[in-house]
Amino acid sequence: MTIYLDNAASTCPKPEEVIQAVDDCLRSACANPGRGAHKAAVAAARIIFGTRQKAAALLGINDSADLVFTQNATDSLNLALHGYLRSGDHVVTSPVEHNAVLRPLKAMAARGVRITFTAADTAGRVSADDVLGALEPGTRLVVLSHASNVTGAILPVAEIAARLAEREVPLLVDAAQSAGSLPLKMAELPVGMLACTGHKGLLGPQGTGLLYIAPDIDLMTVRQGGTGTNSESGQDALGRPDRYESGTYNTPGIAGLGAAIDFLAAAGVQNLAAHKAALTARLHEALAKMTGVTVYGPGLGEPRAPLVSFNIAGMTSTEAAARLDRDYDIASRAGLHCAPGAHRLMGTLKTGAVRLSIGPFNTEDEIGEAAAAVSALVSRQS
Repeated sequence: MTIYLDNAASTCPKPEEVIQAVDDCLRSACANPGRGAHKAAVAAARIIFGTRQKAAALLGINDSADLVFTQNATDSLNLALHGYLRSGDHVVTSPVEHNAVLRPLKAMAARGVRITFTAADTAGRVSADDVLGALEPGTRLVVLSHASNVTGAILPVAEIAARLAEREVPLLVDAAQSAGSLPLKMAELPVGMLACTGHKGLLGPQGTGLLYIAPDIDLMTVRQGGTGTNSESGQDALGRPDRYESGTYNTPGIAGLGAAIDFLAAAGVQNLAAHKAALTARLHEALAKMTGVTVYGPGLGEPRAPLVSFNIAGMTSTEAAARLDRDYDIASRAGLHCAPGAHRLMGTLKTGAVRLSIGPFNTEDEIGEAAAAVSALVSRQS
C-alpha cells in the first residue's frame, strides 16, 4: 500500500465524509445554485451558503460575505493581485514565493507595477524588519506566503501584518500551506487579504479555493458574467461576494469542502497540527542524522510546516523520488516545486530537492518506513 507523503501538493486520502458529500451533491443537488427556485437549485444554493458559513467560522471571519469562492489558491492570488494593483503601484514580496505570486507579479510588472523583493535567508525565513526595510513611501501592497512550500519556514505574518497596519499598507497572505494545517484566526491576523486552496490542509476536493477580502479592501473584478442576482445591473453594482463569483459554482467540490471543514472542526485543527508536527520532527531528525543527506529549511526544533525537503549526495532529486516510488511505494515530490527563488537561495536551482510532506492520516510507522527507505538509497550510493 502506498505511503503518501505528497500532502503539500494535495492531501490524500480525503476523509470519507468528503467523498460522500460530493456523491450526495451530484445525486440530489446537481442543479445550478442561484439560477432557479426549484428544489434542486435551492438545495445547491444552501450548499454554497452553508460551506461559506463554515469556512468563515473556521478562519474566524466575522462576515462570511467577505469570503469568496475560487478555483484554487492560484485563482485567489490572481484575483487579489490583478484586482488590487494598478500601473505605477509598488508592491513588496519575498524571493521564496510560489509562482502563483511571482508569475502574476511579473505579468503586472510589464504593465507598470514596481516590485521589490525582501531579504530572506537560505531557510526561507523573512522577518518583519526585512519587510519594513523594503517599503517605500508609496508602497500599496505586501504579499507573502505564510509557510514556504519548499523549506517549510513559517513567517511571522501576524507581527508583519500588525506593523504594516501602522503604515496603512495591507498584507496579502498566501496561506496555501497553512490553511487547515495551522490554526488561523483572522481576528488575530489583521491582513488585507488571505488566499488559500481547498485541496491541501483543508482536506477538500481539488478545484476549490477561498479568498478573504477585508471590508476596507476594494478589488476590481477580473471575471464578469452571470451571478443569478440583479441581472439588470452592471457587475460593479453587485455586493460581496456575488461580484467576484461570476459563472456556475463547483457545487460538488464546495459540498466536499464543507464536509472537510466539518471534519477539521470536529477533529480540531490544533490537534491535527500537533500530530503532523510530531511526525515532521521525527522525519526531520532521522534524515538530518544521515551522512550524505542534506536537509533544507529551519533547523531541528524550529517551527516548520509539515514538510521536509532534502537531497541525497550523488543522486538527482528526480532519481531519488522515482526510486522511492518504484522500490518502496512512497509518494514524494521532486524538482523546484514551482518556487525557483527558494531553490536559488538554497543552492538547489539546478538539482531541485525531494520533498516529503505529511498529512493528518500519516502514521509513525509510515514515517519510520520512509526514513528507512531514504537510508537504503544512501547506502546504495556508498
